[in-house]
Amino acid sequence: MASFIVEGGHKLSGEIQPQGAKNEALQILSAVLLTSGEVVVHNIPEILDIKNLILMLEGMGVKVRRIAKGSWSFQADAVNEEYVGSDEFIAKCAALRGSVMIAGPLLARFGHAWFPKPGGDKIGRRRVDTHILGFSHLGASYEYDPSRKAFRLEAPKDGLKGSYMLLDEASVTGTANILMASVLAAGQTTIFNAACEPYVQQLSKLLVAMGAKIDGIGSNLLRITGVESLHGATHTILPDMLEVGSFIGMAALTQSDITIKNVSYENLGIIPDSFRKLGVNLELIGDDIHVPAQESYVIDSFLDGSIMTIADAIWPGLTPDLLSVMLVVATPCRGSVLIHQKMFESRLFFVDKLIDMGAQIILCDPHRAVVIGHDHRFSLKAGKMLSPDIRAGIALLIAAMSAKGTSVIDNIDQIDRGYEDIDLRLNALGARITRV
Repeated sequence: MASFIVEGGHKLSGEIQPQGAKNEALQILSAVLLTSGEVVVHNIPEILDIKNLILMLEGMGVKVRRIAKGSWSFQADAVNEEYVGSDEFIAKCAALRGSVMIAGPLLARFGHAWFPKPGGDKIGRRRVDTHILGFSHLGASYEYDPSRKAFRLEAPKDGLKGSYMLLDEASVTGTANILMASVLAAGQTTIFNAACEPYVQQLSKLLVAMGAKIDGIGSNLLRITGVESLHGATHTILPDMLEVGSFIGMAALTQSDITIKNVSYENLGIIPDSFRKLGVNLELIGDDIHVPAQESYVIDSFLDGSIMTIADAIWPGLTPDLLSVMLVVATPCRGSVLIHQKMFESRLFFVDKLIDMGAQIILCDPHRAVVIGHDHRFSLKAGKMLSPDIRAGIALLIAAMSAKGTSVIDNIDQIDRGYEDIDLRLNALGARITRV
């Protein structure tokens, strides 16, 4: 198990470029299975989860070629249908959360697929109902196999059929999966309460470039007219909004002056304003975000003077993946804030490590924590900690970078799943992080 040794207390300076968006890449790479044509994708983050998905595609028979760093070619003209029904393949899918989105393309193109319960982060239950019920609206049958801990999906002999559906939740992966299945379904499919995150918009744009017919991109009402087949296309992935938010938080907690380059600001939604509620000053220069060094940060309150609440919500609300970062950013501020993590019931349990470091946090329940900022009266203390998931891992790394002394973070494979060469990139800004 790899670890980071972090010497805290060093300020950062310089420029940093966010990687390509991991969550978008997982959707885009799944979509290559919808066609036998070549799909070229640029700005792919070469992180652990993406590398594992690319290896999985290769194992399925997809021709994969690395053109340059971040640019890859995929051609799924010889998918091994026998292998995608094997125990080995199902076990690999179960270990990689992003693999859930290959079920829709396989079902639409080949008429059958296995859908195991997703693995990945330890952040609470991950329901798959939205995916399965969406496929059933398209005419697919499903049956759960307890020995494989997976659903067996089967399309009718004459293929999937378009229909109207109201999703039970605006699931990003559920919307993506159903959308990919519906582009090859006969007739028209209407998806209401669809997720409309930039990543889903990007997936829709790729599908349209491949020959799909989709109306309502960017809204929660999608109408898809099925086509018989799709062809190849070229696509460029957006910068990762979660890295952008992480770097904003990193600059704030270490009281550093950094510039985050080429952030695609129009696709960040309310992320910048959410950090401004914690007192973080941000300057937009072209498409770059400059975070100037500040001596102190003052948390806003609501207009009636009540305690500020920062909560996750479906897009265009705040992504839940940044609440861990925002929580740790609040620890040295002046004022208090309630962090409300609505979507996952285990994502706040890492705060016990922050409390051990000296943070003043009250964990109210699995979903809510009150942070009482210490107003820079003292520094967090170094400690030994374990990364439970990607976002808690980066939050703990940010805390360790601001702490007094040397910290050890174990299980950093979790951080590597979402952040490419994070130690090298931060060391270039002045951090002191050693991988062992």
